[in-house]
Amino acid sequence: MSIYVGNLSYSATQEDIEQVFDEYGTVKRVTVPMDRETNRPRGFAFVEMEEDSQEDAAIEALDGAEWMGRELRVNKARPREQQRRKPYASNGGWN
Repeated sequence: MSIYVGNLSYSATQEDIEQVFDEYGTVKRVTVPMDRETNRPRGFAFVEMEEDSQEDAAIEALDGAEWMGRELRVNKARPREQQRRKPYASNGGWN
C-alpha cells in the first residue's frame, strides 16, 4: 500500500519528503507527480514504506502537521480507478 501526501509545498523535493518519512521507518519509494504543461510538482506525492505499521505511524503523526508553511493531508492512498472511455458526441469516436 502507499500513502497519499497532499497540500505539499511546490518547492518540496523527493529528498525532502523522504527525510520526513524516514523518521517513521524505511521509505521504499517517493513519487512526486509533475504537471505535464509546466513541468512543476502538482502539490502532492505518494510514499511507499517497508511495513504497514510504519505507514500507520507516519499517517498518525503527519496528517494535519505543518511543514514548509503548509498543513499536510496524509492518508492511505486509494487505488487508482480505471478510467472508462466515453463516446465523443460530436463525431461518434472514442475519447
